[in-house]
Amino acid sequence: MVKELLSNLFEGFGYLAGIGPIIAIVAGVILGILAGAMPGLSPSMGVALLVPFTYGMSPQIALILLVSIYIAANYGGSITAVTINTPGTPSAVVTSFDGYPLTQQGKAGIGLGISLVSSTVGGIMGTIILIFFSVPLARMAVRLHPAEYFALAIFGLTTVASLGGKNWPKAFLAAMLGLLINTIGIDPISGVKRFTFGTYRLFDGFALIPALIGLFALSEVFTRIEEFKLEKGEETKYEKTQWPTFLDYWKLKITIVRSSILGTLIGIFPGAGATIAAFLSYDLAKKFSKKPETFGKGNPKGVAAAEAANSSSVGGALVPLLALGIPESASTAVLVGALMIHDLVPGPMLFVERPDIIYSLFAALLIANIVMLGLGLFGARLWVKVTVIPKKVLMPAILAISIIGSFAVHYSFFDVATCIGFGIAGWILKKYGYPGAPIVLGMVLGKLAETNFRRAVIMGGYDIFFTRPVSLILLVLALLSFGVPLYQTYKANKREKAGI
Repeated sequence: MVKELLSNLFEGFGYLAGIGPIIAIVAGVILGILAGAMPGLSPSMGVALLVPFTYGMSPQIALILLVSIYIAANYGGSITAVTINTPGTPSAVVTSFDGYPLTQQGKAGIGLGISLVSSTVGGIMGTIILIFFSVPLARMAVRLHPAEYFALAIFGLTTVASLGGKNWPKAFLAAMLGLLINTIGIDPISGVKRFTFGTYRLFDGFALIPALIGLFALSEVFTRIEEFKLEKGEETKYEKTQWPTFLDYWKLKITIVRSSILGTLIGIFPGAGATIAAFLSYDLAKKFSKKPETFGKGNPKGVAAAEAANSSSVGGALVPLLALGIPESASTAVLVGALMIHDLVPGPMLFVERPDIIYSLFAALLIANIVMLGLGLFGARLWVKVTVIPKKVLMPAILAISIIGSFAVHYSFFDVATCIGFGIAGWILKKYGYPGAPIVLGMVLGKLAETNFRRAVIMGGYDIFFTRPVSLILLVLALLSFGVPLYQTYKANKREKAGI
């Protein structure tokens, strides 16, 4: 079987030898990086915008273009997250935790270099897992009960204990605020309107992308204006030689490999995706670190964990799509539409009827990651220049990009108002020490937790969470994940008070 798989994969690489597939990969990577870097244009939107242009293409070329956009967009979001604290994609929020502090320390090149290499390695590892384990992993994922998905969401929420550090009570309250915000809109089970205040614009709740742009980008602008830090003398230091060495990358090898595997596995689960993968990998990297207190202050491992996880999740997301025909995210749902446009039905029969499509796609994913690495190295010298733009020019530019990016989500001025509202809220919360990241975590995991909790209770009652082994194990892990950091914080505070 392995011999047949490798033979088909070599044939896939043979198909890519033509000029058309190579142009499609390069164009897709460039467009994907731009879509990811632009706040408001998520990977799913980048893929969706290009679908109409694939009508006249062959199925192979069309899919190669779209998956290249998909994988590059996940990396592109890290560019603005590291340089100006404006995450281009939801998963890039986690990258900004340590990426932007590196920029503030005059080490933007370190952040950009590590994010690029981690994304490339994560993308390649995710693709390799996709190639060899797509069918059995997909079957495992679809057999999971709603109770297991609820437990997975709770496990994700427990990362708030690590994100908050010594300030965990405020981080916990921020996560609860995110969960409360997520209850706004139509009830996913009963269809009842909740906290919509009579406006149809809130039927789907607040859009995530305008909210995170406001929480991270606009709140920073408002803080700078309040503190009058727009003078030229306040510029971030910039050192041309501050780039990662091979040794810097080598020190991160375990973090990158661990996060890549976890990101791929999380990506397989429907409804999880890159953002949850990034949060969980970041939390795991912090737990395994000998200096967890340095996370959030410019620790390269934080950047590596987030980027490796969100890029590897692409390979994971394609597992149920290609093996079973089940899209697990917005981006893969768009890819289903693209397949059907070209008279292709995703699922097990696609491996039998059109192995040329499948294996040329696998080969394209591997090559797209290498192309992304080359283009990223070429462009990084330019992107780092953002750090030397005067703040009195950069802050209005961030404001304008945030407004345009928010409007571009649904072409709605309501989303612009949402962005501004969350920006003001983020600015006020930041003044009182409440972090914005747990709010995003609550908003991302809220729907997954609520929907699957209610489905599980309907199917088997409240005790089903403790009678199913996988669910019970995940809940125990969640309890340990939340309790251990709190105990460590308690012990550290006790030692400080004792003067040890």
